[in-house]
Amino acid sequence: MPRWGLVVEQNLGFGRQGRMWSVGVMDHVEGTREDALEALRVRAERFEPVHPANPKRRTLYREADGFLLVVEGVWQPFHCRFTVAEQLYDSAAPEPAEEIPGPPARERGEPEVMASAPLEAKPPEPDPGPPPAWDAQVPEVPSWLGRDDLP
Repeated sequence: MPRWGLVVEQNLGFGRQGRMWSVGVMDHVEGTREDALEALRVRAERFEPVHPANPKRRTLYREADGFLLVVEGVWQPFHCRFTVAEQLYDSAAPEPAEEIPGPPARERGEPEVMASAPLEAKPPEPDPGPPPAWDAQVPEVPSWLGRDDLP
């Protein structure tokens, strides 16, 4: 089942020179694209952008892949874009368990069933104990203190 990221893009900073676009993933949804768009709409309606601090009016628009929120501030409008994006890759995702091959089921006289066996777990590493206190590694008096040969 596809995994969808609920993405928000908004302005951060002040003034013409200090403004920059920021992107963030608010959440993930597993299911259809329509499920992800519905979850994104709920998030977009409730979203509180960084700017403006005192909004006068909020308008939410639907786009092809998400929503556009326009917030009228005291001096100028700000906007946020909300999109759904299918997650294709994650470098920090846990790797799936590998299957351990065995003799074919027909050789054992059993019906063929697809099953995966868990990998053998590594033995736990011994506990190194509590880390030393940070101040134990720092001398009480620096080596340069009291030296006459320094300027």
